[in-house]
Amino acid sequence: MRPKKTRWVKCSPGERCFKPLCKPLSKLECVCLTLDEFEAVRLACLEGLKQVDAAKKLKISRPTFSRILTSAQRKIADGLVNIKAIRIEGGCCKIKKGRI
Repeated sequence: MRPKKTRWVKCSPGERCFKPLCKPLSKLECVCLTLDEFEAVRLACLEGLKQVDAAKKLKISRPTFSRILTSAQRKIADGLVNIKAIRIEGGCCKIKKGRI
């Protein structure tokens, strides 16, 4: 398998875990979202960028961006539908200060 290319994210999320109020964190299953998945969701869904433009910001190809975004959306849906905590951590990312 090829080594993963470093992805450049704009900022690290302040809160690293989101959980439903119905149960304590210790009794919840967890879904882990990587920093690059978090950034893909931010760029595509919040910023409204087209995949090709968002991929340029992360310095990856458009098909790779698409795979990352699809993975992130699946994990978020799993967390919301199945009442799981969503933790944001890890990934092969470097945090870029200022403009990307």
